[in-house]
Amino acid sequence: MAFSTQVLKCDPASVSFESDKPVVASKETLEALERASKDLHALQTVAFPTETVYGLGAVALEPDAVSRIFSTKGRPPDNPLIVHVSSREMLRRVLPAGYTISRTYEALMKRFWPGPLTLLFPTDPSIVPPIITANQATVAVRMPSHPIARALIALADAPVAAPSANSSGKPSPTKAAHVYNDLQGKLGIILDGGACGVGLESTVVDGLQDDGNLRVLRPGGVTVEDLERIIREELADLDPTPKVLVHRRDYSDEAMEQAPTTPGMKYRHYSPSVPVTLLLTQSTPPSGTQRIPLKTFLESLAADTLGLGRPLRLGVLSPFDSLLAPAISSLAISDVEWIVHPLGPVAEPAVSAHRLFDGLLSLDSAKVDHIIIEEIQEEREGLAVMNRVKKAAGDSVWIEV
Repeated sequence: MAFSTQVLKCDPASVSFESDKPVVASKETLEALERASKDLHALQTVAFPTETVYGLGAVALEPDAVSRIFSTKGRPPDNPLIVHVSSREMLRRVLPAGYTISRTYEALMKRFWPGPLTLLFPTDPSIVPPIITANQATVAVRMPSHPIARALIALADAPVAAPSANSSGKPSPTKAAHVYNDLQGKLGIILDGGACGVGLESTVVDGLQDDGNLRVLRPGGVTVEDLERIIREELADLDPTPKVLVHRRDYSDEAMEQAPTTPGMKYRHYSPSVPVTLLLTQSTPPSGTQRIPLKTFLESLAADTLGLGRPLRLGVLSPFDSLLAPAISSLAISDVEWIVHPLGPVAEPAVSAHRLFDGLLSLDSAKVDHIIIEEIQEEREGLAVMNRVKKAAGDSVWIEV
């Protein structure tokens, strides 16, 4: 089914909340939200901004509506979805009857909801359709803080399932134009609430294990350091005190990777249409691995594209004050044309997180032949940035700068 896709402007500043109910001062924004709500109840998908990335939403408790998310994105059916709610009362609607929320989860929701934190809860398949959970025993839920997202869910008065609003495997959209360029004709409405503030998907946490520890299944807008701070401030008296464990850093779970409980774990993600190479400039290479001089690597890329009849158009994503930036400017390689998208300062990984997906999509639109991304330190938001970069990159090279 082909749609005439409309982009409807919304003013996030015009939305406020009173007792979880949205108050919308802008007539244009209210009309856009009401139209989008009607589309949701007509079992259609709607794209809308969140503080993380733009989401492709459908009413979560309607299997036919949710199936449109998978068909619109080309998403594998074993890749579960996150359910978005606008209030604690709506959260209760998706949880099993009589379920008691743990003290740990209460502390996390008090601090980070609304916000970029997704929590795993037990699920009742008679309430949440198994198409959302990929037949797993848990459901991922979050309450977005973006006023347009939360207002849409509240006006629809229904939980909304929403992965990123892009074709499966591509970089997640952080602007309405990204969604339009990718999904035009595949949905009716895109709510344009401006650029997303965080720029990377939410942090996903599993706090359901018997040991009481928090397992970060996907790093995101809430950092490991944020989680550890709340444990110190709110839960230090628990015995034992919960630890924060990061998947693939502190533990592994091959069974979960094959049957994931949350998005972003099994499949390669975030890849533009051109090759992406991660340049490892800081971390220590494994024993026996030698670093390649930067100029040697770049000359090999240029040599691979001699048949183009023009210079290699090379997209660069790196902090502007990193090791790579001055090294590139000092190189004289006639067969390379640089298109640089700065990721901000080294000391502010949150800026890199905000600019990463926009950089990948912008360089892709600029018709570069290849994209190189410089690694950043895996701390604070840098952990989430590198999680996405490693999934986007087709290969990694240890570089001597």
